[in-house]
Amino acid sequence: MFDFINISVIDIIDIILVGLLIYQMVRIMRGTSVFNIFIGILLIYLTWIVMKALNMKLLSSILGQILGVGVIALIVIFQPEIRRFLLHIGSRYLSSSRNNFLTRVLLGRRDKEIQATSLDEIAQACRRMGETRTGALIVLQHNSSLEFVTETGDSIDAAVNRRLIENIFYKNTPLHDGAMVIDMDRIVAARCTLPIVDNPNIPPQYGMRHRAAVSITQDTDADAIVVSEETGNISFVSGGEMKTVTSISELKLSIENSYRKDN
Repeated sequence: MFDFINISVIDIIDIILVGLLIYQMVRIMRGTSVFNIFIGILLIYLTWIVMKALNMKLLSSILGQILGVGVIALIVIFQPEIRRFLLHIGSRYLSSSRNNFLTRVLLGRRDKEIQATSLDEIAQACRRMGETRTGALIVLQHNSSLEFVTETGDSIDAAVNRRLIENIFYKNTPLHDGAMVIDMDRIVAARCTLPIVDNPNIPPQYGMRHRAAVSITQDTDADAIVVSEETGNISFVSGGEMKTVTSISELKLSIENSYRKDN
């Protein structure tokens, strides 16, 4: 009855790979509304495996039918999480292949370099918003597509301008609530909604803007700038790591380096 306990090396490798896959799914969905649903479905699946191994035909058949019919429902329920998971994998690949000539040719990627004027406009706008304690969240797009972010907001498609940036984030304006996406020298969109994943490593004093910035920079190769509404402090976030910027020159250098790593 317990012949299934006989495990080969291939079985061990299979178990490890499945474990890694489940870990990544849990890591991405942790803190979202569907996390508990995923855990429940996972428990049902594990129960079905045990029932099948113990040759309990009726119960395993019922659970098998539930899981079989539920595949389509799972795709619908977890569609945002599946997209984030695939985007996370793709971003990791692009991040590790930036200097690969074949990747550049096949994907048609272009070298990105922000103009000095745009760099200064962003930095000066952040400085001014920090002085007035105007909350802001700016996402700097690199190679990963942020269409899933920009489609949640309002299209701007304007040249980077400090007065425009300040006006968008000014309190009580229609576009101030949400993130702004900048691609090199263009403001692509504003009032964008970013995915937020619960991260225990983020200090409790940081608000939703900082958590959203950490999430988007973990899931894609984008970087983010956050201006705190409470303290006026400016933070630069890259790869899920957040650091407080103490001067405008340091902010400029961080932005320059963020685009330089794409080349």
